[in-house]
Amino acid sequence: MMLYNTLTRQKETFSPIEPGKIRMYACGPTVYNYFHIGNARTFITFDALRQYFEYRGYEVTFVQNFTDVDDKIIQQALKENLTSVEVSEKYIEAYFADADSLGIRRADVHPRVTETIPEIIAFVEALIQKGVAYEQQGDVYFDVTAYPAYGNLSKQSLDELKAGARIEVNEQKKSPLDFALWKAAKPGEPFWESPWGPGRPGWHIECSAMARKYLGETIDIHGGGGDLTFPHHENEVAQSEALTGKPFANYWVHVGYLNVDNRKMSKSLNNFFTAREIAAEYDLEVVRFFILSAHYRNPINFSREAMTAARSGLERLYTALENWRYYHDHAPETEGTEDQNQIATLENYRERFMAAMDDDFNTADGLGIIFELVKAGNALLTEKPGRKVLQRALELLQELAGVLGLLQKEDTSEGSLEDAVEKLISERQQARQNRDFARADAIRDQLKEQGIVLEDTPEGIKWKRVVNDR
Repeated sequence: MMLYNTLTRQKETFSPIEPGKIRMYACGPTVYNYFHIGNARTFITFDALRQYFEYRGYEVTFVQNFTDVDDKIIQQALKENLTSVEVSEKYIEAYFADADSLGIRRADVHPRVTETIPEIIAFVEALIQKGVAYEQQGDVYFDVTAYPAYGNLSKQSLDELKAGARIEVNEQKKSPLDFALWKAAKPGEPFWESPWGPGRPGWHIECSAMARKYLGETIDIHGGGGDLTFPHHENEVAQSEALTGKPFANYWVHVGYLNVDNRKMSKSLNNFFTAREIAAEYDLEVVRFFILSAHYRNPINFSREAMTAARSGLERLYTALENWRYYHDHAPETEGTEDQNQIATLENYRERFMAAMDDDFNTADGLGIIFELVKAGNALLTEKPGRKVLQRALELLQELAGVLGLLQKEDTSEGSLEDAVEKLISERQQARQNRDFARADAIRDQLKEQGIVLEDTPEGIKWKRVVNDR
């Protein structure tokens, strides 16, 4: 498998530290609000990457943290008249509810900063002892000049970073790029006792300490959203490698940006949406389909048109699944050379799917192969395949879609097929009223491809299956 490594800026053959096992860490949310659609892209990507590794036979240990103490949490607590703990608990619970709706599995470990304070303090103490960190009036800072490789992940020199960074002026720092490992407590804020007095961790030290605690000093994969490359991940690399003298992560995976209506998502532009808000209008499995329909490193644009297309695409997969089940249940029991040839043809799509996914986790091409499988399966229906052929087609469709976390709804009854067809018919009627005849014809062709033919009758539009009677 080839995987793009942000550290080297190229695709590399993936080779884990321990054969057959993968240790992977992805930065999770700061739990002060509901997560937005851009966060959802990152969470879905790493969930699907983990599932694909497991599909390929790896044993994956996946860690995704919760930052449950932070300035934003403290501010939100004041806004909601709650304690910081109550705010964190509220939005951790909300995270799991929304993640479940997006088909995101639980990580093996979801560590919290507040549960890792002893490890964080020990980490900071060790950095001070090594001479790469210093204490000033209860604050502790990492000295970036003591780590010569600083800037290697983001491919920037110290001079470039100093010139381009917007860093709060702080007279206690030796350099404006030095970052806080420990912050002295301010009145009214949560704090923990430490060798430097009461305080709380800086943001960057959290992930280094949690990754080390649960995965070891060197891990296989670390990642998150592209916006975390600098300064968050750069700082993680610096403090971790300064402590251990070993590589922190062998592969760095970063997810591309998500725009809304071709603009950066922003509350000021009124185009900021949480996953929970999107759920009021769309099934969140549609959101998952939409996100995986693009390569994870490429920018993706969220829009009503894109979501409508994603919903149609997902419905096409569900319709094929239901249609094939119907014909499977009415197919003859046969077993011969023709059946074996048809099954062999279907199996080829599995190999092509894996080839696409092995090329830097290309879910867009992987979905394309799944749709080619659907087209081939629909074409097979006209050849009166035996039950074993249809059984294998069904298994393969669910297997490949399942790798991406799709087609997971338990309600796959005949009624759900009828609902899907009726919805497409209604959409086609609306398109005709809007004189969008291209869209209307596309819907008719989509249904026909899946063995559904429309008929105009005095009572309105009717539909039926059209594969030859058996």
